Amino acid sequence: MNTFQKPTFSNPGLQIQFYRSVLNKVNRYFRMYGLKKNGHWRMLVKAAVMFAIYFGPYGLVLSGLLTGTFWWVVAYLIMGIGVSGIGLSIMHDANHGAFSQKKWVNKAFGFTMNLVGANAFTWRVQHNVLHHTYTNVHGMDEDIAGRGLFRFSPDSPHRKIHRFQHVYAWFFYSLLTISWMFMGDFVRLARYKKMGLIEQQKTTFKRELTIMILSKIGYVGYILVLPILFSGMPWWQPVVGFFIMHLLAGLILSMIFQPAHVEESTSFYQPNESNKLPDAWAAHQLMTTSNFAMRSRWFTWFIGGLNYQVEHHLFPHVSHVHYRKLSKLVRRTAEEFGLPYNYRRTWVGALWHHGRQLYSLGRPQRQLS
Repeated sequence: MNTFQKPTFSNPGLQIQFYRSVLNKVNRYFRMYGLKKNGHWRMLVKAAVMFAIYFGPYGLVLSGLLTGTFWWVVAYLIMGIGVSGIGLSIMHDANHGAFSQKKWVNKAFGFTMNLVGANAFTWRVQHNVLHHTYTNVHGMDEDIAGRGLFRFSPDSPHRKIHRFQHVYAWFFYSLLTISWMFMGDFVRLARYKKMGLIEQQKTTFKRELTIMILSKIGYVGYILVLPILFSGMPWWQPVVGFFIMHLLAGLILSMIFQPAHVEESTSFYQPNESNKLPDAWAAHQLMTTSNFAMRSRWFTWFIGGLNYQVEHHLFPHVSHVHYRKLSKLVRRTAEEFGLPYNYRRTWVGALWHHGRQLYSLGRPQRQLS
């Protein structure tokens, strides 16, 4: 078993004061208004809506009531929106422990990730443990590990193919959920075993592999086998519909998560020879994260507040339903301490700057180390 060497953060006094100040202000906000930090009843309503978007069209497919190519394609497209909605709005809060005050409720709704084909355990390790701690740190944050196909960090080696990554990225982004489901979960589980991260989560490789296999069999059974048997469609239509659903879901999810960290205003880091990072943890989150489209309440509602990535990274155990209000406190405090508060006015603008960053990182001169 490999030893997982954790980089350490520096502790500049002013940056430590920033986090203490913003934490005090946020805690005071919740006390002043008598609010809980979880999502309470609003998350239950949202869960019901997202499940309806996903399982409503699925029920129509299974019933055999859909006739004609147009309607079954529309049904699977809506299901793709439902998959992304469940991932962004339900399982995300739940796996951060922010959906409810009750652990069993968080665990149950966190398992919705398995319900749509992925695996909650590997996601929690990859996202909560690695990404949230070491955001945009080369060799630690798997969200910027391009695996040769992409160059998401200036500290990653450059390949000739990266010159075109700003063009082909959007196609491969659409494969996110498919690749995660059939390959990514298994690869990550094996890697986390070698790193010793599974034991740190107080579980075992055998247990998590068993849950993974059984839940994926169950998923394939209800999403593919049942429609083939009972929908009255030719076998190939549910198969094609399955890919339509996941291509749309993968594209939506990628276009939400990617511009939050891989864009022109964010910074990238690599531990020094002493395995140390230059800033305190909270300041590091400000420098590596960007918000977008903060004025759109509907957009914020649908994507689970993940356009408020700065607030989410500073307070991951707080439900996203509070991020809009907290953003004012965070921004003012960051300005007080001379720290950046990155944001783009629109989602389209954020995607534009993400594309520009992909283009820039595709140039060999951006190799900084």
